[in-house]
Amino acid sequence: MTLLDHLDELRVRLTRAVLALLAGTLVSTVFAKRTLAFLISPLGEHPPQAYAPTAPMVMFFKVSLVGGAALAMPVIVYQLLRFIVPGLTKQERRYLYFVVPGATVSFLVGVAFAYFVMLRSAIPFLQGFLADIIEPNWTIEKYVSLITALLFWTGVSFETPLIMAFLARLGIVTPKMLLRFWRYAIVVIAVIAAAITPTVDPFNMLMVMAPLIGLYGAGILLAFIAYRERTASSEAEAQ
Repeated sequence: MTLLDHLDELRVRLTRAVLALLAGTLVSTVFAKRTLAFLISPLGEHPPQAYAPTAPMVMFFKVSLVGGAALAMPVIVYQLLRFIVPGLTKQERRYLYFVVPGATVSFLVGVAFAYFVMLRSAIPFLQGFLADIIEPNWTIEKYVSLITALLFWTGVSFETPLIMAFLARLGIVTPKMLLRFWRYAIVVIAVIAAAITPTVDPFNMLMVMAPLIGLYGAGILLAFIAYRERTASSEAEAQ
């Protein structure tokens, strides 16, 4: 493909992803109020405050957008993979029908982990830190921005094992390559954990790093299985 062909392919994939995002956001608006109440519930008796007249409306649509991204995740993952690895054979395209639903389930598991595990320890820490001299009156804008970013990026990180396995099945990466770069992977994971973690204490950062390292290990294992199947298929075709 020429550069113009790649740009045209990118335009098509982005258009489809954006249309899916818009459709998901529209559906998500029906549940946005309940979703917002669910996100605020970990604060208990200290609900966030709105200091701008339009803040509740902005947060309503922000939650709708994040919910729309979650609903559109299967389409977004599919379009992303089709752009990264164009020209898939008919057999290779069949793998997408397993990877895309699996990646979506992994995303939801990551969101659930961030909400029920990470937030349950992070919120009490943040509320209690210097609470004897500083009253923790948070704004709805800051709180929702923090929580939605935490949930979304944790969900995305949980998709990595299946993506690694898919790329290994196509021969783009190998298990040996992934094993060889494990030190660099830990550094990258530490940076990601530091960016995702809503607190500054090392305990919560390690709590984020541990599952990410486990996900990288699971990705190597799945990549090994997928790559072995690729090698077996290639040998069978050669005979």
